[in-house]
Amino acid sequence: MKEILLVTLLWTTCAAAQDKVAFFGLTMLDTSPQTAALGPDPAEAARLEALEKVVAERFQAEGYELVDLAPEKVAIDRVANLAKCYGCDTRIAQRLGAGFSLVGEVQKVSNLILTMNLQLRDANSGDLVKGGVVDIRGNTDDSWSRGMRYILNNRIFKDEK
Repeated sequence: MKEILLVTLLWTTCAAAQDKVAFFGLTMLDTSPQTAALGPDPAEAARLEALEKVVAERFQAEGYELVDLAPEKVAIDRVANLAKCYGCDTRIAQRLGAGFSLVGEVQKVSNLILTMNLQLRDANSGDLVKGGVVDIRGNTDDSWSRGMRYILNNRIFKDEK
């Protein structure tokens, strides 16, 4: 009887973790000559924040629970880019009780050329579960929004349609 209870408890815990996502937000990588000459654009910071909200809301609408990152704030703040930290994102996600790590980037090459990516990784193995990359043309609210919607609709949640 104890074995059945233990197996049931482990299965329930693992199943619950599989619905939990540690979303670490999006990182802005800016190597553009515009920013080098003029400094950061506040509109881009606002766009990044808006995209994070879109991603979080979509994952919640698809039935995922986003875990609270506060218990690992110190560890998170030590890393410049959680999308490229050699698996630290998945280790942090594990400690938070999440089954997945979700990270992304927006790279600005110029005001005309930007690339965004979003990666959902298994917190236990570190393997990529789903992900997508898109190049966008134009540095506008609409182009950023369209790019992230494409990744969400055609790469991350494609199978759920």
